[in-house]
Amino acid sequence: MKLLRVGTAGAERPALLDRDGTLRDLSGIVPDIVGDLLADASALARVRAAAASPGVLPALDATGLRIGPPLGRIGKIVCIGLNYHDHAAEAGAEIPAEPILFFKAPDTVVGPDDTVLVPRGSRKTDWEVELAVVIGRTARYLETAEQGLAHVAGYATAHDVSEREYQIERGGTWDKGKNCETFNPLGPWLVTADEVPDPQALPLRLWVNGELRQDGTTAEQIFPVGEVVRYLSHFMTLYPGDVINTGTPAGVAMGQPEPKPYLRAGDVVELEVEGLGRQRQQLKAA
Repeated sequence: MKLLRVGTAGAERPALLDRDGTLRDLSGIVPDIVGDLLADASALARVRAAAASPGVLPALDATGLRIGPPLGRIGKIVCIGLNYHDHAAEAGAEIPAEPILFFKAPDTVVGPDDTVLVPRGSRKTDWEVELAVVIGRTARYLETAEQGLAHVAGYATAHDVSEREYQIERGGTWDKGKNCETFNPLGPWLVTADEVPDPQALPLRLWVNGELRQDGTTAEQIFPVGEVVRYLSHFMTLYPGDVINTGTPAGVAMGQPEPKPYLRAGDVVELEVEGLGRQRQQLKAA
C-alpha cells in the first residue's frame, strides 16, 4: 500500500493512493497514519480490505491539495552517516567499521514539496537523497539482519538536508548541521514493506535546478537495511513510528570541486527513490 497524509500542516488526514493512481480518503477507517497503526495488524487489515473493495474509500480531488509527511507523531529519527561506498570515497573517509549514528529531531520533518529554509548565515547548505525506513514493531536486541527486516513497516523517500559548516567546522557532533528547521522533507508516500521486496535494489536520484547531481543505488550501502535495524536495536529500543535515514550516495555538494555548488535561496531540488515517490522543494531564506 501507498499510505500518505494530506491537508494543511498540522491538520493532515490519512489517505491512500490506489493502484489506479486515485487518491482515497482513509479518515473513515483510521484516524491517522502513525506508529500505533503500523503496529496494529487488524487495523492494517481493515485498510487493505477497504482498499480492495470498490466504492468503500471516497476519492479525493488532488488539485491544490498539499501532501504532508506520510507519518505523524514520529518518535525519533536515527540517521546513518557515510553508509555508501561511493559517498565515503568522495568524502575521502575510511569505510566505517560500524555504522555512524546521529539524530534528527522529529520537528525537522516537513512534507515532500514544502519549502526548505536556508539557515541564516549559512554558506554550506547541502542536499542528500536517502531511503527512509519506518519501524513497525518494537525492536530490541535483535540477532539477525533478517529479524531487522521483519521489524520494518515500510519505506519512504527522505531528504537529509545538511549544513556542512555547522556539521563539521563548528565543533561537537554532526547534529548541529542536521537539525535546522525544514531539514527533513519526507514522503510523499509510506510504501508498505510487502511492496518493496528488496530494499537493497532501489535507485536514488537528486536534481538541483534541473541538473542531475546524485544517481545511485541502495546496493552501494555499506550496512544494508536489515543490518542497520539489528545494529541499532543493541543501542536503543526502536518503536513503531521511529524513522531511520539510511545514508546518501555520492554526488553531494561537499564532494564537488571548488567552488562547491552549495544550495542558495531560490534553488529548486527534486529527488526520488524509485517506487517510493518524488519530492520537489524550493529553497528560501530563513
